[in-house]
Amino acid sequence: MNLNQVTVPSINVERSIRFYELLGLHLIVKALPHYARFECKEGEATFSIHQVEELSKGEGVYVYFETEKLEEEVGRLQKEGITFDLLPTEQSWLWKEARLKDPDGNQIILYFAGDNRKNPPWRIN
Repeated sequence: MNLNQVTVPSINVERSIRFYELLGLHLIVKALPHYARFECKEGEATFSIHQVEELSKGEGVYVYFETEKLEEEVGRLQKEGITFDLLPTEQSWLWKEARLKDPDGNQIILYFAGDNRKNPPWRIN
C-alpha cells in the first residue's frame, strides 16, 4: 500500500489554493468552488482541498511537508508575508520543524528529518 493523497477541509477553496501555491505546491485540478488538487515538488503524493460548510472543532488536521532547505523555505515564505507559529526548531524526536496554519486553521509543519523520518534510533523492528 502507498499513500496517494491527503485532503484537508476548507471554507474557501480558492483562498486556500493561493496559500498552497505559495508554499510551492503545483495545482493540477481546479474544480471551484468545491475542490482542488496539487502535486508536491518531490515524490508521487498529491494533496487536495475540499470545500466544507463548517470546519471541525479542535486542533484540526496536521500536515507535514519535508524539505531539505527548511530555513531557506521559511525565509522565502516570511518575505511573502506568511506568519509562523514556530520558526525552525530542533525537536526531541530528531526533526527540525517550523509550524504555521493554513487559511482554515489546519496545522502545516514544514520540517527536515532526513533518515530519522523512517529510521529513528527508537524504531521497532
